[in-house]
Amino acid sequence: MTGPLSGRTTVEPAVTGQVAADGVAASALPGSALAGSALAGLAQLRGGQRDCQSLASQTSPLATPARAELRPDLQLIAGFIPEATKVLDLGCGDGALLDHLARSKQAKGRGIELSEEGVLACVRRGLSVRQGDLEEGLADYPDRSFDYVVLSQTLPFLDDPEMILHEMLRVASRAVVSFPNWGYWGCRLELLLTGRIPQARDLPQSWHEKPRWQAFTVTDFALFCRGAGIRITRQAYLSGGRPVNIPKFKNLFSTTAVFVLER
Repeated sequence: MTGPLSGRTTVEPAVTGQVAADGVAASALPGSALAGSALAGLAQLRGGQRDCQSLASQTSPLATPARAELRPDLQLIAGFIPEATKVLDLGCGDGALLDHLARSKQAKGRGIELSEEGVLACVRRGLSVRQGDLEEGLADYPDRSFDYVVLSQTLPFLDDPEMILHEMLRVASRAVVSFPNWGYWGCRLELLLTGRIPQARDLPQSWHEKPRWQAFTVTDFALFCRGAGIRITRQAYLSGGRPVNIPKFKNLFSTTAVFVLER
């Protein structure tokens, strides 16, 4: 399969030894001297203007003319999905991913979206989307009715993520999820210096805003999948929209993770 990042992205094999990602000496953390200069730079961290550029891959931006409208994590997801497949997108928003897959990969896509605004945007694109609440499950869909089910940037907002993931792997042979990573070093530093719950770099929403999110990390998700009997077969990581190719410390240096899951 052609890589989604112009052939330069390194996609790691299944998660192994993920807990070791936190085993880093304090000196390895940028700004970990906790000097006054770190406090001065914290405002920039909150705005996501400093994303550890020296540790991110020095590749060109993810967006290409054919996919410039897609978020970076959606570009990765699109790269994981082969041509001429059946795709269900949960929480599909305005339908940008489904529209791209239909045009560039001849995919047969369907979507579920809670917001009326999102459903109308999908209809204007000519997509097959219904309004629904993911918390109610996917009982309307038979087993193995799709090749892939996608859940992008929605996992932190679910009350029962295990139920949803098992439902995804019931109706499709593979699931693809993306989510913001609160294990990122900037989030850790912000919590340490301010005592406040940090906003994820790729989810600029305060803890009290609706819908409410639950913070978790790449390591948390890897351990969750292990306990739930779910295999992580492919993975990729981003920091500020650029690929992260530091396998040992991906939990520390990535702001967003993308996983392909199977039973």
